[in-house]
Amino acid sequence: MKLTIEGASPEFERKFLALIAEHRDELALTADTEWTADRAERYLRSLPTSARTFARMVVDAGGSIDADLLRERFTKLNGPAIALARAVPRGVRNDWWPEGTPEPIGPLYDPDNPSWQRAIRYEMAAEHLPAFREALHRIATVDGKDPS
Repeated sequence: MKLTIEGASPEFERKFLALIAEHRDELALTADTEWTADRAERYLRSLPTSARTFARMVVDAGGSIDADLLRERFTKLNGPAIALARAVPRGVRNDWWPEGTPEPIGPLYDPDNPSWQRAIRYEMAAEHLPAFREALHRIATVDGKDPS
C-alpha cells in the first residue's frame, strides 16, 4: 500500500503517526525524498541571490559545471556553496521535505589531490534536472524576470 496525504490537520497527523508507531514492526516506511518542481522552487526561493544564480548556472550547464567558470562569476565560491549546503537541512527543519532528501548540488573534488580540497566541478544528478528546470521557469514567470 502506498499513501500520500496532503493537507492533513495537526490532529489527524498526530493520530496517524501514533497508529503507524503502534504497527511499526509490521510496516516498511519510506519517505518520498525525490525532488519535485514544487520542492525545487521552495529550495531555490530560500537561497540568497548569489546562491540561486549559482544553482541556475549548474542547471543551465546540464548538471555539471567547471568550478573555475563559477569562480569567474563569483570570485569566491564559499558564500554560495555554504548557502546551498544549508538549504536542505533548513528544509527538513521546516518540514518542506523529509529527512534523507539528497543535496541537489554538490562539489566534486580532485581525486588526485586529496590534501587540497578545492572543488573542480559542481554537479546535479540528471534525475533532478527536470524539477529544477521547471522551478527556475516558474520563478522567472512569476517574478517576470530572469531568476538570477
